[in-house]
Amino acid sequence: MNDIFGQAIFDYYKQNGKHKLWINNKYGPKEEMPVDVFFRDEDEMPDLELLALKRCKGNVLDIGAGAGSHALILQNTGLDVTAMDISTLAVAIMQQRGVKKVIEADIFSYRQQQYDTLLLMMNGIGLCGTLDGLRKFLQHAKRLLKPGGRLLFDSSDIAYLYDSHPPKHGDYYGELSYQYIYKGKKTEWFKWLYIDAETLKRIAIEEKWLAEVLYNDDMDQYLVQLTPLEQ
Repeated sequence: MNDIFGQAIFDYYKQNGKHKLWINNKYGPKEEMPVDVFFRDEDEMPDLELLALKRCKGNVLDIGAGAGSHALILQNTGLDVTAMDISTLAVAIMQQRGVKKVIEADIFSYRQQQYDTLLLMMNGIGLCGTLDGLRKFLQHAKRLLKPGGRLLFDSSDIAYLYDSHPPKHGDYYGELSYQYIYKGKKTEWFKWLYIDAETLKRIAIEEKWLAEVLYNDDMDQYLVQLTPLEQ
């Protein structure tokens, strides 16, 4: 995939014009992705994200860290945090913003180290793409966690897109297709997963994880902590 997302946050940080990042989808008109949201400080973050940061312990891997805003907060509290992103330009921006440990990698092939906490914010778990992808991620994540470790992420139930009556046949309704558009360039279409809490709990048990919902907001978003039942 072209590093369109990375280019957008790079340009925003470097103040290279005022181009907009757009997202095409298969369910409605294109939507603007506000790039400034990736540069928020602690005062601008919602309660869900602040709670997730408080639940981090030990050495932390911030997966899909983007511009590094969550990693910077954790770093400033004294935690040993590593920020990971697949985007070369995102990695460069995180380094320039002062994140001490940054790695460019694909989480699905990363095996170099184990952590006490795996963190994915802003529906970062969406990178799994599908329910099958989530299962593969959960299997892989066990190998990246130290004994007693935890996995923290947020997601949301998007049944509201279907007037609360999502289709029961075909692909899972939270497996959405997206395409980034920036400065006239487009990525290939890619899958991004939104998963409702009950489906998540079921899959977690089947993959030998305990899922505990820590927070629900009024926008159908929730924060969950997963701990392996066996490693």
